[in-house]
Amino acid sequence: MRILFLYIGTILIWGTTWLAITFQLGRVDPLVSVFYRFALASLLSIGLCRLRALPLKFRAREHGWIALQGFLMFSIGYWMVYAAERLITSGLAAVVTSSLIFMNILGGRLFLGKPFSGHVLSGAALGIAGIALIFMPELRTVSWTDRSFQGLVLCSASTVLYSLGNITSERNGKTGLPILQTNALSMGYGALFLLILILALGKHFTFEPSFKYIGSLSYLVLFGSIAAFWCYMTLIQEIGADRAAYGPLVVPVLALGLSAAFEAYHWSAWSLAGILLIAAGNLLVLGRGRAGMDRIGLKGGSKTSGRRLKTGITSGGPSRQDGPPGGDGFGGDGSSTGITLHENE
Repeated sequence: MRILFLYIGTILIWGTTWLAITFQLGRVDPLVSVFYRFALASLLSIGLCRLRALPLKFRAREHGWIALQGFLMFSIGYWMVYAAERLITSGLAAVVTSSLIFMNILGGRLFLGKPFSGHVLSGAALGIAGIALIFMPELRTVSWTDRSFQGLVLCSASTVLYSLGNITSERNGKTGLPILQTNALSMGYGALFLLILILALGKHFTFEPSFKYIGSLSYLVLFGSIAAFWCYMTLIQEIGADRAAYGPLVVPVLALGLSAAFEAYHWSAWSLAGILLIAAGNLLVLGRGRAGMDRIGLKGGSKTSGRRLKTGITSGGPSRQDGPPGGDGFGGDGSSTGITLHENE
């Protein structure tokens, strides 16, 4: 049941952050807003660790891996997505970034020595096909100009970085680095990288003292960053970066549902067919039959029962997990439809 909670929690939070991000777009440069977000998330997470007396001292080598995770997951990739979605449609961006699950599968094989899983590959293919169907009306209107090519490059690069961050997170967890402390410090390192980029590009540190900006920033810090990334990183450790990446792939579906409720999005036969494909892919990736129920924690008897996972939530040491062993998301401005496609921010 724990796996199911983490999975649904990740999707629900990242599926709703698109609305918060639209309130962030305005007087403050997006790069600066992302810096505010992760700097505050890091400070609050470190404060939580101090409050719970969780250890924050690590060796220099461990700090190197934590900093690498921060650079790959919490810094330049976010800026690339914002920049990309000003050049290409959100539908095209969704299809490109949905390749995260394939990249995680390949990265797990290359860097962690994990075998390929046939049902995960098949489920990933169904999921990406579903995303393509959902955004088929937008994809039909794509104009292959230099701007589109630049947007594709930026979007692809951000997805590669995020996938490498997922693999780094899984590697860090396997070496015993606790999730909460690692997230707290890696977000801090990510904010530091963003600060360097802001200064290098000559951006100005402005702030909008409005209720919508402060409220949306608070939501992105507390839920979109601290809570969602704890769920997602824990999910990576428990079921692997390949299966965990299916969560961000489902996020656009929830975002579109909210868009239909709050904006002018209308469901079509394409989108409904796409949802069916994504649901079928979800069943293949997370579970089939009794073995699948064991995989998502609905029944006992997992082949990895008894394995310990350091979540950093309790001060009494690592907690016992009852699921199998192990991605933003990203964030964009949803320039075409008003939704965030990678929140996976």
